[in-house]
Order: sequence, then C-alpha cells, then structure tokens
Amino acid sequence: MTPQPSSAGTAADATIGATHQPLRERVRDLLRDQIVRGDFVPGDRLVERVLAEEMGVSRVPVREALTLLKGEGFVQEVPRRGVIVTVLAKEDVDDLFDVRVALDVQCARLASARATDAEIQALAAIADEADAALARGDLGAIAELNQAFHDALPRMAHNRILASTIEPLEGRLHWVLRQNRSPEILLAEHRELVEALAKRDADGAADVALRHVDTSRALCHEIMFGDED
Repeated sequence: MTPQPSSAGTAADATIGATHQPLRERVRDLLRDQIVRGDFVPGDRLVERVLAEEMGVSRVPVREALTLLKGEGFVQEVPRRGVIVTVLAKEDVDDLFDVRVALDVQCARLASARATDAEIQALAAIADEADAALARGDLGAIAELNQAFHDALPRMAHNRILASTIEPLEGRLHWVLRQNRSPEILLAEHRELVEALAKRDADGAADVALRHVDTSRALCHEIMFGDED
C-alpha cells in the first residue's frame, strides 16, 4: 500500500509498532532483524522505494535507516547496483570471531561467579528448548533459541561496560551465527557451558566458551567459504 503523506506516521506505527524510538531507528531495527533472519541474504538489493511502500513510511526514514546499517556493517553501497546486503569476506568473519573470543570467554568467567541460580536455570531452560527443537527438526526455532542463549550470557555477567561493548556487535554476531548448519554440535557445547556455570567452574566455563567460538568459526568457514580445516 502506498503511504499518504499526511498519515505516514500512523501507517508506520501500524506496520512497525508504536514506540518512542525515532522512526529511522525502528526501520533500521526491522531491516536488521530481516537481514539476521535471512529474509534478505548477502548480495540482495535494498531499494528505498520498495521498502518504504512495504513498511508504510516515506523514503526519508528508510534512507536514514540504510545509512545507520552501513555504519553497522550490514549493508554496503555498490556502484551501479545501489545498496545491497553486505557480502561477508573471510576477514570480516574472522574479525568478528576474534572479538567473540575475548568477549565470550570473559562473559563465561564472570557469569560463573555472578549469575544468579535463577539465571542459570533460565539458561538451562533455553538449552532444553533448543534440544527439543533439534529433535523435531525445527531449524527456525533453533536459530531463535541460539540467539536467546547468546543474548543471555552478557546479562549474566553483570558487568555494564562489558554488556555495552557487546551490544552494538550482537546483530552482526547473530547474523554470522545463523550461517551454521550443524546445530547438534553447538547445542552440545551450550549444554556443557550450562553445566560449568551451574558448578561455578570459571575455568571450565571459559574453556567451553573458547571451544565454542572455535567450533562456530570452523563451521562458518566451511559453510560460507568451503573451508574444511
């Protein structure tokens, strides 16, 4: 439906949801979620006019949202093609995993000491749900639960600076994590991490977190670039 100029805000609220966020940020969040979920894949063109019509907004917030997403690394401008979803290079993926090594290991160490029993039980429940999703072959649910698992860990570390450092990277990390197609390996490591946290074993949790990053990196390399080592 083509939006009317006098009711663009109303249409956007109906489509995106009424919040106190600026419209450009709501559009950005929606587009980012679509990219992370795989609704748009690397190389897809993002056309302002089409997106604006689909969301019921003017082209201005869409243009501003795409600029924000460029800064986050989700989209890029290509001559004669316009804005496309970023095609990740090996260097991009490795840069993200290098950051994950530092952040995930520290999160695991801190969570082993600072997480409440209720938080660890909630993390275990996510792992249980993921195992059930694996048993019924629900890859979409597995991806959502994997994201929920990794979102929970920074909160369990109870370190505001660490959480604020991770926050702007979370979208790109989830995007890369969704490239994995061997969930049974990753879910088994999630279970090991929950067990280490429940024992308050900081060294054990850190070891699992490091191994988990290495496993994810290897799987992403194999799937995205054909590497087998």
